[in-house]
Amino acid sequence: MNEIPSWLQAASNAWLWRGSSRPDFAELPGLGQVSVWDFPRPPQLSLDQREVIVRWGNVEVAQTNRAVMVLETAHPPTFYLPWTDVNQNLLQPAGGGSVCEWKGPAKYWSLVDGSSSLVNVAWSYPSPLPGAELLKDCVAFYATSLQCTVGGQPVTPQPGGFYGGWITPELVGPFKGDPGSSNW
Repeated sequence: MNEIPSWLQAASNAWLWRGSSRPDFAELPGLGQVSVWDFPRPPQLSLDQREVIVRWGNVEVAQTNRAVMVLETAHPPTFYLPWTDVNQNLLQPAGGGSVCEWKGPAKYWSLVDGSSSLVNVAWSYPSPLPGAELLKDCVAFYATSLQCTVGGQPVTPQPGGFYGGWITPELVGPFKGDPGSSNW
């Protein structure tokens, strides 16, 4: 996908909040805190050297110090882990997909270990849009049914069930996915 279709560009242009100012309802960050309302839109992709670990019960799914962190207005960061730092034997294509106006078409993955499985627990962007190329060889995980840590700190899943951001203690919101946030 090299060109952005007009319908996708229209979706990108529709966003009101783009990180240039905080809405009145945004929490003010305290000392050592970060407001997700200061993150940009389109999102910023940056390398994060903190240790990121994803566990499924007693099974280590991934461990890296080379995560790509996606920062987008109103969202806690999403961590994309290099495929080379993931136990790929546990992942199977889940079918289906979605399209992000910033990142492109997503492919979904399930974790499978013997008779145990978690369906649609991860996603990737094998052919990302321009500006999201860092995600090409990475995969992200929903923290809902997994134990995930960033820099030794446990993460809380982004609310709402659709978005895959990870809330760490230094973040303040409110976060996209909270009730009443569909128009953010």
